[in-house]
Amino acid sequence: MLNRVTLIGNLGRDPEIRRLENGAVVAKFSLATNENYRDKSGEWQTQTEWHDIIVWRQLAERAESQLKKGMQIYVEGKLTTRTWQDQDGNQRRTTEVVANTFRVLGRREDGGRDQGGSFPTVADEMPSSYSSPMPTAANDTGAPPADDDLPF
Repeated sequence: MLNRVTLIGNLGRDPEIRRLENGAVVAKFSLATNENYRDKSGEWQTQTEWHDIIVWRQLAERAESQLKKGMQIYVEGKLTTRTWQDQDGNQRRTTEVVANTFRVLGRREDGGRDQGGSFPTVADEMPSSYSSPMPTAANDTGAPPADDDLPF
């Protein structure tokens, strides 16, 4: 089974940071993704979806120092659902993305252009305790092997 979410969108607000009694840091922010399509009359329409993103520990600290409203970011994580009772005693439910990595792509005023570097990098996916270099192919010219049969 697989529970994996990949999003690219713009931050709707600066991250909200909380430090818990046990010392853990958690950050929450909203991410807007857009889907563009033509309606029946041929006019372009944009549908915006808002996603609640949660990040923990070192990733939350990184979000606090790097993320600002309007930035375009890449996020990977998993969907989680929480339930609780509101002040009136009604049962409430929300679905959030618990991110395990994010990468800043750009700012809205930059037109969302990449700020340099490859996307995403191995460092974005490896835990900070991982220090061994990644194995390299015998052919490190960057070209795919001659017998590569991928359709793209």
